[in-house]
Amino acid sequence: MNPRSIRFRLTAWYAGLLALVLLLFGGSTWFGLAHYLNRSLTDSLARQAQQIGENFLLDVQTSGERYVVDEIVEHYAPEQNDHFVRVTRGDGSTLYVSGMPHSKGFDPAQVSTAPRQLLQAGTREEHLPNGGELLIYSLPFTARDGRSFVIESGAPYDSIENVLRGLLLTLGISLPLLIALAAAGGYWIMRRTLRPLDEITSGAERITSRNLGERLPVAHSGDEVERLAFALNRMIARLDESFQYIRRFTADASHELRTPLTALRGELEAIAQRPRLEDDLQDTLGSSLEETARLSRIVEGLLAISRYDAGEAQMEQVRFDLSEVTLSTVGQMRLLAEDRNITLQCETNGEVTITGDRARVKQVIVNLVDNAIKYTPEGGAVQVMVGAEIQHAVLQVKDNGTGIPTDALPHLFERFYRVDKARSRQMGGAGLGLAIVKSIVTAHGGQVTVTSTEGKGSQFRVALPLSDETLERKTG
Repeated sequence: MNPRSIRFRLTAWYAGLLALVLLLFGGSTWFGLAHYLNRSLTDSLARQAQQIGENFLLDVQTSGERYVVDEIVEHYAPEQNDHFVRVTRGDGSTLYVSGMPHSKGFDPAQVSTAPRQLLQAGTREEHLPNGGELLIYSLPFTARDGRSFVIESGAPYDSIENVLRGLLLTLGISLPLLIALAAAGGYWIMRRTLRPLDEITSGAERITSRNLGERLPVAHSGDEVERLAFALNRMIARLDESFQYIRRFTADASHELRTPLTALRGELEAIAQRPRLEDDLQDTLGSSLEETARLSRIVEGLLAISRYDAGEAQMEQVRFDLSEVTLSTVGQMRLLAEDRNITLQCETNGEVTITGDRARVKQVIVNLVDNAIKYTPEGGAVQVMVGAEIQHAVLQVKDNGTGIPTDALPHLFERFYRVDKARSRQMGGAGLGLAIVKSIVTAHGGQVTVTSTEGKGSQFRVALPLSDETLERKTG
C-alpha cells in the first residue's frame, strides 16, 4: 500500500474524520447520559423526600411518629431497594434512619448528618469510607403543628456508574470496529472509483511515438475520470497527427533529395573523369564527392527510419538462424578489424531461430560491429555473442574501447546524436546508425539496450523474439 497514493490519503482522511465524529458522538452520548441519569436520580430522590413529608409528616401530631416510621418502611423499603432514608427532628435527634441495605454497599451509620438549620432543599455527594458514593437529597419540611424536620433521601452511584461503565466499554469496543470497517469499506470504494485511473495510467505507459494510434480506455461514468480520458485521447490524437506530419515530411524530403543528390554525384564523377584537370580542382572534386556520398547516406538513413516508424518498410517474414547470419557477417567484417589491429571474435550457442527480415537483421549486426570497431583503439578486442534466453534470441556486441559517458546513454539511439561530434564526423558518422538499429529491432518486436563504462568499453544487447519452433523445442 502506497501511503502517497490518492486512495490511501482519501481513506486516511475519511477514517480520521469518521473517527473524530464518532469520538465526539460517543463523548457527547456518555456525558449526556451521565447528566440524564444524575438528573433522573436527583428528581427521584426529591419526589421521594417530598412524598414522605406530604404523606406522612404533615399530620405527624395526629398520626404519631411511629406511624411515620411504619409507613416509610412499608412503602419505600429502603433496605431492600438499597436506598438511604433519614428523618431528623429540628432539635437534631433522629426520627428514622434506614438500616443496612441488602447489598451492603454502604453503612447508614457512617453517613454524616445534615445541617440542623437547613434553609432550602439541595443535593450533596457523600463519600463513604469504603470508597462508595451516595447522592443525598435533603429537604427541610414543616408539619402542620409547626415542628420542623429534615428529610434525607439517598441512593448509591453504583447503578449510574455501572451503566456509564457499560456504555464506555461498548463504545471502546464498537468504535474501533466501526472505524476499521469504515476505513476498509472506504478504501474499497476508493479503489473501485479510482480503478479507471489505474487503467488510464497503464494505457498511457504503453503508448509511445510508435503506437500513437492506440487510445486510452474510457469509463462511461459521467464524472471527471471520463472527462480526463476523453481529454487525454484528444491530446494523443493531436500528437499522432503531429508525428504523422513529421514522418511524412521526413520521408518526402528524403525521397525528394535522393534524385538531385544522385544527379549531382553523377555530374561530379563525370567532371572528375575529364583529362588534364588541375590538382586543386581534382582535390575539390574529390572532397565534393565525399560530402555528396555522406549526404546520400544521411538521406537514405532518414528515409529508412521514417519507413520503419510509419510501418511502411517492406520486410520479409522468414525463419532463419541468427547464429549463422551473425557468423557470416562477422567473418565478412574481420578484414575491417584486422586493418586496425583489433581482435574480432564471435561465439554462438547452437542454432537460434528467429522470424523476420534476414537483410534487416544483418544490417543491425553490421551497424553494431562497425560501431564497436570504430571506437575501439588499436590492439583492442570486439566480442560478438549469440544465444537464447527464455523467449528471446540475444545478440551481444561487446568491446573494450573508449566507452560512453553516463549522461550520453539516454540519448544514444536518438537521430543525429553523436557523443563526440568532431570524431564522429572524421569517421564518416552522421548519428543515424544506432537510430536505424533501434528502428529495425523495434519493427521486429525486440529491444536494444546498452551498458557502458567510460574508458573501459561498451556492450550492446539486442533481444528478438524466438520463432515458434524454437520455443516449442525449449519448452518440449
